[in-house]
Amino acid sequence: MRAALAYILLIATLLPLFSQWGTIAYYHANKAYIAKVLCENRAKPELHCDGQCYLAKKLTAQQEQQDKATTEQVQKTPDFQLFYQSNLPFLFQPVVIAQTTVLPAYLPGSYPSPLYSLFQPPQV
Repeated sequence: MRAALAYILLIATLLPLFSQWGTIAYYHANKAYIAKVLCENRAKPELHCDGQCYLAKKLTAQQEQQDKATTEQVQKTPDFQLFYQSNLPFLFQPVVIAQTTVLPAYLPGSYPSPLYSLFQPPQV
């Protein structure tokens, strides 16, 4: 499911790049029809236009449409501020912790082991 979604998003992102290629492919597939019916210079065969004027018009129109859409999208994008500098100074004030109680030591200074009397080193 994730792979399919990733491919769909990739195709949707790259689709505007392929729109001009689609127009060029359409022109090459229907070159004879465009040269006979849609070409502006069909009355002047010595120019050898073969419908290239029609292709240029279509590509220019697509480019203008994409530019217009991009301009509208940029204009509609909301502005938001990422940084704000406050004019109020920040003051560091020390924190004083008062120690009122003294805790007793956990272990006394000398710890008498119960086994100390049994195991003593040899005496010389």
